[in-house]
Amino acid sequence: MAMLTQYDPLRDTVPLFAAMDRLFRDSFVRPFGWPSWSGWSSVPVDVEETPEGYIITASLPGWKPEDVNVTVQEGTLTISGEHKADPAAEEGKTYLVRERSMDSFRRTITFGAPVNPDQAQATYENGILTLNLPKAESARPKVIKLGQAGQKQIAGAKAK
Repeated sequence: MAMLTQYDPLRDTVPLFAAMDRLFRDSFVRPFGWPSWSGWSSVPVDVEETPEGYIITASLPGWKPEDVNVTVQEGTLTISGEHKADPAAEEGKTYLVRERSMDSFRRTITFGAPVNPDQAQATYENGILTLNLPKAESARPKVIKLGQAGQKQIAGAKAK
């Protein structure tokens, strides 16, 4: 015997709290921003500031150096990469889970001080990209020497 129930259009919807919880969990809790429900992926980086410049370390496991581009323009660093898919290598494969597919990425970092890209150094070893970007000379700290009381210190002139 069938039982009748009253129609409720909201019965199968996800409660707002659960939807928001999932949104935050998928967006912010995943380690290093690796692929989430959106399919977008990011590259985890560390940016260290020293008096001389910036040291950037990026994790790029599985990426070949020739697939990675690094550009600096007006104090903004962009690290990007793109894998070219080989359709022949994928032919006949059926995946149950596929989480390692990262076709491309782009990461942009803007610095608080101008950098000197002509003096930049880059190394890539075991999937770790390390960049050393020196600050422009105008952005580096300057030391001002103090004279003794009663003496004037003028640039280019000797104190008497």
